[in-house]
Amino acid sequence: MTAIETVLFDLDNTLVQYRRSPGELLSIAYDSVGVDPLFPVEDYYERFDEFAEQTNSIDELRSACFGTLAVERGYERELGEDVAAAFSEERDQRNVELLPQAASVLDRFHDQYRLGIVTNGTPDAQRKKIAAVGLEQWIETVVFAGTETPVKPASEPFKKALTVLDGTPETTVHIGDSLESDIYGAVNAGLASVWLTNEETDSPATYTVQSLAELSPPPWQR
Repeated sequence: MTAIETVLFDLDNTLVQYRRSPGELLSIAYDSVGVDPLFPVEDYYERFDEFAEQTNSIDELRSACFGTLAVERGYERELGEDVAAAFSEERDQRNVELLPQAASVLDRFHDQYRLGIVTNGTPDAQRKKIAAVGLEQWIETVVFAGTETPVKPASEPFKKALTVLDGTPETTVHIGDSLESDIYGAVNAGLASVWLTNEETDSPATYTVQSLAELSPPPWQR
């Protein structure tokens, strides 16, 4: 393949992770409101991107999502919104950490490539995560898909990042943990891709690795 000059990363569960999982906080929120679980956390994950395109902040997103999930299960919208408010009280977007090996990979890549982030997430939440772990020292640009562009897997967020980085699809690889958002998004934009996963399944990913540690050296240099 053509020599890689630009590397794009997903953010959540690719470079950073919460110290307290959404599932843990949802359980706390139910207890705080005093209700039995209205829906599992997986339903929130599945609907996140849908509401990311409709809202402008993470709290607004969560309120709209939880309210809708409650109504779909026969509860009052207000009850879902109360759970969302309790969740927001517990969630600190700065309480994140870099995944193992992320710093060493970013150090090496920073010397070789132009780096960007393409993330499905509201700017208010994602900026706090980025600042909390100091990603600005490595990353030149961040595209907040769902706010600035359609959410991944649309091609637009990737194209926006390449415009800023003077990159081309032929010389760019995107690294992410989501098959639907990251890998199919990269395919839609004409990029090579690296899927971070423990799954053993066929995919259109150019490369598949189980952890960031397997990016030393990166698979496109082997």
